[in-house]
Amino acid sequence: MWEYTDKVKEHFLNPRNVGEAEDAEGVAEVGSISCGDALKLTFKTDETGRIADAKFKTFGCASAIASSSALTEMIKGKTIEEAEKISNEDIVDYLGGLPKEKMHCSVLGQQALTQAIAHYKGEVIEEKEGEVVCECFGITDMEIEAAVRENNLVTIEDVTNYTKAGGGCENCHDAIKDIIQKVRGEDKAPARPPLSNMQKIKKIEETISNDISPPLKQDGGNIELVDVIGNRVLVKMQGSCAVCKASQQTLKNFVEVKLKEMVWPDLVVEEVAS
Repeated sequence: MWEYTDKVKEHFLNPRNVGEAEDAEGVAEVGSISCGDALKLTFKTDETGRIADAKFKTFGCASAIASSSALTEMIKGKTIEEAEKISNEDIVDYLGGLPKEKMHCSVLGQQALTQAIAHYKGEVIEEKEGEVVCECFGITDMEIEAAVRENNLVTIEDVTNYTKAGGGCENCHDAIKDIIQKVRGEDKAPARPPLSNMQKIKKIEETISNDISPPLKQDGGNIELVDVIGNRVLVKMQGSCAVCKASQQTLKNFVEVKLKEMVWPDLVVEEVAS
């Protein structure tokens, strides 16, 4: 049985903004009923260019409904440029987390937002790029590559959780594994030169100061480096991050991912008690 946060339950039981925006300027339909999840997103802007109304219609599970409801709340009042920056992880954080098996619901929301904004701008929405890898759910290699790259996915199970690919007959598992290896460069990436402990600590401190702390501070939070033991990075969450229900997701999906990318791929971030 999956564990849902109170906010997910609230948006499922009392979804906001159900329906279609009148005289909608941005329209998108993603997913399909045959695959289990479908979402129609519509929005309209006001005279200042901000999104004044956003509505949705969803066919899917509790997480799909909650994610769609949350998305409409998140984009209302924002400019198009601000809305474009919303990621699926932002939707998850807004809801206080989603079960890993339901991450694809947040991805569906992000896809709908991207397409609705493209429609608003008058851009041509092309057919899916790439070749279909997962016949069961119609997922292409390009979609899987994007999910692996953007969310730092490392296993077939991760890919299934984010895209549904591989969740049916499993015939595509070998192809998904090949895509993961290709994106992550595991088969041909040159080994990084080893870092001394002092070099590692310095790079961790620089990355936290320059790339991690600034966005956390924008939301009233911060992070403090406590110690580095081998590849274990011990940190203390501060401000709003210390009390946020989604702090562990921020720790793993943002802080750890950034440190792996900027410093060393084997780093593991752990929170210590205040």
